[in-house]
Amino acid sequence: MTKTAWLFPGQGSQAIGMGVDLLDLPFAKVKFDQARQVLGWDVLEICQSQDDKVSRTLYTQPCLYVVESILADVLIERGNIPNLLAGHSLGEFVALYVSRVFDFDAGLRLVKRRAELMDSAFGGTMVALIGFNREQLEQQIETTPDVVLANDNSPNQVVISGTPEAVESVLAQIKVKRAVPLKVSGAFHSPLLAEAAAEFQEVLQAVPFANALFPVLSNVEPVPTVEAEVLKNRLERQMTGSVRWREISMQLPVEGIERVVEIGPGNVLTGLIKRMCPNLELQNVGKLADLPS
Repeated sequence: MTKTAWLFPGQGSQAIGMGVDLLDLPFAKVKFDQARQVLGWDVLEICQSQDDKVSRTLYTQPCLYVVESILADVLIERGNIPNLLAGHSLGEFVALYVSRVFDFDAGLRLVKRRAELMDSAFGGTMVALIGFNREQLEQQIETTPDVVLANDNSPNQVVISGTPEAVESVLAQIKVKRAVPLKVSGAFHSPLLAEAAAEFQEVLQAVPFANALFPVLSNVEPVPTVEAEVLKNRLERQMTGSVRWREISMQLPVEGIERVVEIGPGNVLTGLIKRMCPNLELQNVGKLADLPS
């Protein structure tokens, strides 16, 4: 039996039209109806909006959670079982749902509140860096207040997050092949979100967590666990903590993983892993046609 990890992408992987093909599945219609009851708006309507509403944080996170959850449920329904789970930022909530740490509605309510809090954040910025000297970058971040390494995605691709002034200061001091500002409202995965994170923690504390059916690698601590309290504690730290995706990727072969399935739109995560772990078999499940019969 091939040891398999399921990975769930986060904000940035959304696409106009995602999830629409899933309406051919009767049980998916039920899930979309459930989501409408929780959210007060229609996921598919947002996903089909040609003015790219799906890329606004308020909508992006719930839409990704719903679409990715449905795809994973279909895989399980058809007899596919993961050995390990992980998700990038928002994707961690899908991983926890798939591992039945909480049910679909509870997870969606958490994601809805998280999206509202992050969408209302302001005063910060995020920039993706490609091609840089890591030691030089880390030294500049260490000596510059109000900026952090928010997403450590791979040896050659990271995202820094902080005040616009602090981010510009770091960029002025390093050589980088490409610097791409991200279309986000605030400095996600940084201490600048402390106020929003504190409010989210109160919401999170009220939700009961069960032990996971499958081990989960968390963003802030890329070590697999099934323990409910550990998973909750890690999630509490996620909004202000760094997404340690490079370490998650490198942990996969250590855990004996042979195949990686990215479940959700796009192929960002498998693209990152391909460079770091070239011996792993990679698969993408982003739409109905990708699902095994």
